[in-house]
Amino acid sequence: MVNKALHADDWPQWLGPQRDSVWRETGIIETFPQGGPPVRWRVKVGAGYTGPAVANGKVYLMDRQVAEKTSVSGNAFARGIIPGSERVLCLNSADGSVVWEHRYDCTYTMSYSTGPRCTPVVSDGKVWTLGAEGNLFCLDAANGQIIWSRDFKKDFAATTPMWGFAGHPLLDGQRLICLCGGPGSVAVAFDKDTGKEIWRALDAREPGYAPPTMIKAGGQKQLILWHPQSVNSLDPATGKVFWSHPWDVRAGLTVATPRLAGDLLLFSSFYTSSKCFKLEAAKPADTLQWEGKSFSEKKTDTLHSLMSTPFIENGHIYGVCSYGELRCLKLDTGERLWETLAATTGNKPVRWANAFLIKYADRFFLANEQGDLIIARLTPKGYEELSRTQLLKATTTDPRRAVVWSHPAFANQCVFARNDEEIVCVSLAK
Repeated sequence: MVNKALHADDWPQWLGPQRDSVWRETGIIETFPQGGPPVRWRVKVGAGYTGPAVANGKVYLMDRQVAEKTSVSGNAFARGIIPGSERVLCLNSADGSVVWEHRYDCTYTMSYSTGPRCTPVVSDGKVWTLGAEGNLFCLDAANGQIIWSRDFKKDFAATTPMWGFAGHPLLDGQRLICLCGGPGSVAVAFDKDTGKEIWRALDAREPGYAPPTMIKAGGQKQLILWHPQSVNSLDPATGKVFWSHPWDVRAGLTVATPRLAGDLLLFSSFYTSSKCFKLEAAKPADTLQWEGKSFSEKKTDTLHSLMSTPFIENGHIYGVCSYGELRCLKLDTGERLWETLAATTGNKPVRWANAFLIKYADRFFLANEQGDLIIARLTPKGYEELSRTQLLKATTTDPRRAVVWSHPAFANQCVFARNDEEIVCVSLAK
């Protein structure tokens, strides 16, 4: 029986309740039991990269429905034209039973066509979802009925990015802020209840994939938008640009979520290394603290993240580099302290090898692309693995090997994780 005095929390959006990849529940195991933690339920689902969102006793997930499994594999820059549909699925978090589903036709034109990318956002009885071809929906969280919808390609003359629309929407008060694309509309703020446009901002050749990120600095809130031509700080209420720093990122790969620690704001890119900005205290403004010099995916210098969000703690950066190297760096200089492949590939560098980092109390949960969940301590002294279990088998073959590239959710003293065949709920309660 669960102790009612324990702190429970939802995971209603990308990176959790505060969008910071920290799990704050209590009563969680310190190591996995022999034979692995108990599986509460498993449910078959379609393919996709979308991480689940958990809120108010429900699990929200997106997947891809096609007549037969089809994928553009072998070439990360190859597009296809693949008929099919996308689906928003709502499950009961207690037993995995289907509460409702919302399905719509959606022909895919992007590379890595396994399925949708963005984690749903759940708040105040609504769920907002963004599909890989730019279909934005606001649905009733209780029954899946459409409240409003937008189509980025029709409404804003946007072009589907090479790897689909992947910037997780950000809810900020009355505004739902999305990476959109199209002339003058790299980012668009919608009224969360009606879908009416509040503002649009920025021009760029493509919107990139990095989620809109809200920070507090310079005495006020700043909306950080990182597209493949620049880092930008905007007034979230109006879309007005506070400051901008040019940065040409190869292949449009602005992906990893920006991270703020104190007055330092970190960005990391697969091909073009990292940049760290020092933000002013009195007004929204920036100066460059340090930057990497390497434009190589193999001969890297600071941190070359692809999709994994770095974590910053006590003046140190922990993140996964371009070939799976989990690294620790000094935040103020970018100097590397250590690296290991133990959390990702186990032994040899592999292109794009990945693990997601989630902080819990004095340790981390690391969900790697092999379907493992690892409990470890990360400190400036090194990587200390405490326990490991396998949650799922790796099924996605887009990168020419089987991977799990979907960020799990941590809620109700459980982990909710998915691959291209199923979603599982596994208890992590003591």
